[in-house]
Amino acid sequence: PQKTSFHRSQTLGYKNGFAFSRLPTVGIGGERLYVNQLSQAELDELSNQRPTLTYGPAKRAPPSGFIPAHVAFDKKILKFDAYFQEDVPLSAEEHYRIRQVAIYYYLEDDSMSVIEPVVQNSGLPQGKLIRRHRVPKNDQGEHYHWKDLNRGMNITMYGRTYRIVDCDPFTQVFLESQGLELNPPEKMVFDPYTELRRMPVRKYITPSDFDQLKQFLTYDKQVLRFYATWDDTNSIFGENRPYVIHFYLADDTVEVREVYRQNDGRDPFPILIKRQRLPKTFADKKKTFPSCVLEISDQEVLEWFTAKDFAVGKTITLLGRTFFIYDCDEFTRNFYRDKFGITDFQPVEIKKKSLEEVPRVIPPYNGFGVLEDSLQNCFSLFPKPPRKDIIKMLENDHKVLRYQVALESPNPEDRKRRFILSYFLSNDMISIYEPPVRNSGIIGGKYLGKTRVAKPGSTTENPTYYEPSDLTIGSTIEVFGHRFVITDADEYVLNYMESNAESFPAATLQSLRDHFRPRQVVKETANSDIPMLRTSKQELDELIVQVQEELNLCKNLNKKNIQEAFLRCDKDGSGILDKAKFLALCDSLGVPTNIILLNKLIDLCSCGEDKINYHDFLRAFP
Repeated sequence: PQKTSFHRSQTLGYKNGFAFSRLPTVGIGGERLYVNQLSQAELDELSNQRPTLTYGPAKRAPPSGFIPAHVAFDKKILKFDAYFQEDVPLSAEEHYRIRQVAIYYYLEDDSMSVIEPVVQNSGLPQGKLIRRHRVPKNDQGEHYHWKDLNRGMNITMYGRTYRIVDCDPFTQVFLESQGLELNPPEKMVFDPYTELRRMPVRKYITPSDFDQLKQFLTYDKQVLRFYATWDDTNSIFGENRPYVIHFYLADDTVEVREVYRQNDGRDPFPILIKRQRLPKTFADKKKTFPSCVLEISDQEVLEWFTAKDFAVGKTITLLGRTFFIYDCDEFTRNFYRDKFGITDFQPVEIKKKSLEEVPRVIPPYNGFGVLEDSLQNCFSLFPKPPRKDIIKMLENDHKVLRYQVALESPNPEDRKRRFILSYFLSNDMISIYEPPVRNSGIIGGKYLGKTRVAKPGSTTENPTYYEPSDLTIGSTIEVFGHRFVITDADEYVLNYMESNAESFPAATLQSLRDHFRPRQVVKETANSDIPMLRTSKQELDELIVQVQEELNLCKNLNKKNIQEAFLRCDKDGSGILDKAKFLALCDSLGVPTNIILLNKLIDLCSCGEDKINYHDFLRAFP
């Protein structure tokens, strides 16, 4: 019922003036007929048949024309996409390299060629890897044929294995028409190092409507100033340091400057962060991005710091360092008041953290050196000598108190030893000297160098040293484990203490006065009993010169032994001997007392009836 066309096709036709009938190809209404149609085989058979002639057999039809392969397959090439892997032994960045190639198979002569696409700046020899020729397949003389090629297979040519991953559409149609079943295509493998070095695709960003020139002309030379601190007290040797943050309105750059105080011990580096745009929020960057080396651009930063990010009483982090803004200047207050409507600019008071006082622990004294001097090693890395009382040194320069002391020892030999103890008033030091005695078996000389001597029972924390008030006649002092008894002193000691009586206790001064009283009595008696025998100093000097000339004739006289003998006999050191003892000593030493001049000298040195002052007498024996 849907048919609208009912015409019939024409089956009668004329050719060269002759009528002939033909089979209809379509039915009524143009419908195609599948009956009464010859097959292709029947048509081919009919094309080769000829009508039988009246005379003779029918002639065969001429064969179809021969077409050679180089004409039939001219410019017909099979193309396969492949790659091969190449080892890279001497490289820290890559261990192997993937090289993509194209394998061409020429159907006209069964030849093959391998060509690698040229990559710019690759540093590798690329292009034609295998020239066009018939590639040997094995050692038996066989060559590769197109039947040996397929997708998803390995092919080895001249020791190098290629992996075929895909082919072009012509190759696929040709192989399928020849009855070859193709493997499914594979993905091409790319070189990892090349992908790493591949430049990102350039993105074009439409410029914004913001006019930077207008911003520069409007806010040129206008800078916001904030006062901030960086609290680094949690780290070792850290402290709370002040800084000044400048925000330049002309180009939205930030600068951080350090605040230096006089004698703060820091190097003069005024700028902590130079003037630059500081990122506030970073984009999701790759782990391989060397952020500490490359410059930061707009591609790595989502948001930059602006003026609205700074406020008094707010903490801000600039390049990983946290600053606390506690105040700003007057221009900054006016700008925020006009631009953002902020009116609260109350400065924040910064309270410094009190440092914990670590108690200083002084190690015990090891016995080396002076206590005050070795103590300086505990106070500084480069110890300084202890301070000296310069005024005391100048007032008491060359003032020495000398005492005669005896060694207190259980050994009888040490009890006879006598020492000279010198007390230096300029620095309160003590030295001990032992006068050498002939044939005593003990070497004299310096017994103790100049040093301060601590009293027994004193500690290293609170040491107490010997003073002149402690040195009394008959007292015992302990010097580094050795005990000495004071037996005598110079007259200068008594004179010095009497002139400075307010500085010394009365007991010390009285002990010296009691010791020197017998000597003073002897001198006063000598001066009152024989005033007529006293001569002037000039006469005594003349007589001593004459005695020296007379004694020069006596070659056997040892003058050194004479002085030592007289000093040894004077045990109390008064300088006065009994006359009988004096004459006996002269006879034992071989002094010719029968000489008139020598007898006259003895008479002049006499003080009283049986006392002789041997000091003037010894002047004749230099």
